[in-house]
Amino acid sequence: MRMVDLIEKKRDGASLTKEEIHFIIEGYVREEIPDYQMSAWAMAVYFRGMSPEETAELTLTMAESGEQLDLSVLGERFVDKHSTGGVGDKTTLLLGPMVAACGVPVAKMSGRGLGHTGGTIDKLSSIPGFRVELTQEEFLRQVKKIGLSVIAQTGNMVPADKKLYALRDVTGTVSSIPLIASSVMSKKIAAGAQGIVLDVKYGSGAFMKTIEDARTLAKTMVDIGNALGRQTIAVLSNMNQPLGRAVGNCLEVLEVIDALQGKGPDDLMKVCLELGSWMLVAGGIAPNVETGKKLLHESIESGAAWQKFLEFLMEQGGDVQAVKERRLKVAPWSLPILAKESGYVQSFDAHKIGLLAMTLGAGRMTKESSIDLGAGVYLAKKAGEWVEAEEPVIQLYGRDQERLSEGVHLAQELISISSEIPERPPLIEEVLQ
Repeated sequence: MRMVDLIEKKRDGASLTKEEIHFIIEGYVREEIPDYQMSAWAMAVYFRGMSPEETAELTLTMAESGEQLDLSVLGERFVDKHSTGGVGDKTTLLLGPMVAACGVPVAKMSGRGLGHTGGTIDKLSSIPGFRVELTQEEFLRQVKKIGLSVIAQTGNMVPADKKLYALRDVTGTVSSIPLIASSVMSKKIAAGAQGIVLDVKYGSGAFMKTIEDARTLAKTMVDIGNALGRQTIAVLSNMNQPLGRAVGNCLEVLEVIDALQGKGPDDLMKVCLELGSWMLVAGGIAPNVETGKKLLHESIESGAAWQKFLEFLMEQGGDVQAVKERRLKVAPWSLPILAKESGYVQSFDAHKIGLLAMTLGAGRMTKESSIDLGAGVYLAKKAGEWVEAEEPVIQLYGRDQERLSEGVHLAQELISISSEIPERPPLIEEVLQ
């Protein structure tokens, strides 16, 4: 078997066999296939696509390229959740304790962010003392003990995806749906979950800009999961404006603290209740979504989710007292951006809000960039809300006055106020399973 023949086969639109896909992925991981040939193959996939059978086989082969976590040893049905990314998306921090408090264990490996703001691991890192790295034994022991652990992805899981993603990033093939879907799902399969709930976002602040592209990606991932014996559910949600009011690692943790005590923003709670209820259905705790939402509401109202969050922090070394007292290190400089007139705030472009947060230091331009965990943006008003003249609309947080000055200019351009109430599209578009 020769790689050049397989490149030509995919270039011409033919389907690859199981053996051919194994040859490509295993050869690339062992560095027997050079980057230039893998780049050519990725570009062929970008233009020609892959069949559902090819995509499922590619996913499984990548998942098997490194270590895999066997959660069955804990004797429970585990459900994983994945978001395709957005602005102000702190759902994992809220869903983990809510779902675990309802009886479905959550064992999750998450990543650091690249772009607008940090990832889940960056957000957790803003909590003093919190350990994001545990051994596999510590991870499993904690899940068995309290039903919840969130840690950084290990370097030995899915090495094929790490190599291929880095290559796609510099060859213009990131947006290939079979390659996106296999990248996401290979990590979920390797992490050992029996049920997978996907939050597939669309809109200005999402990777998929249109509902049509998001639906295609969601269906592809659901088909992969089901083909590989994992119950997979995809929820399509709108990301044309940020989720919640806080954008920035430390600020988002503070918003999660409020939400777990029953004071969360409506849009954040709506998305979490939708995703969480499907996690309870997949975990066998709730017979339907309506029952799942009722159980999740009760976990907030009773304080069970909040106590589970504190237990989770304590187990991983977090400063529980600092969290209870909201003593997190928010950036010292704060500037309000005021409304120039009274009226209804029009739509906030999530992508531009994300870029504003990154300008203030909350995100990474490259993987090597440092990140300011205390920097970010707080939306005092969101689209559709009334604001009086001279009242704050956006609050900027940073520790670098030069960045704050640049942020003021960007923020002022984002604010649009009118006497008309803006149209508000549905937050949850549809569910695929």
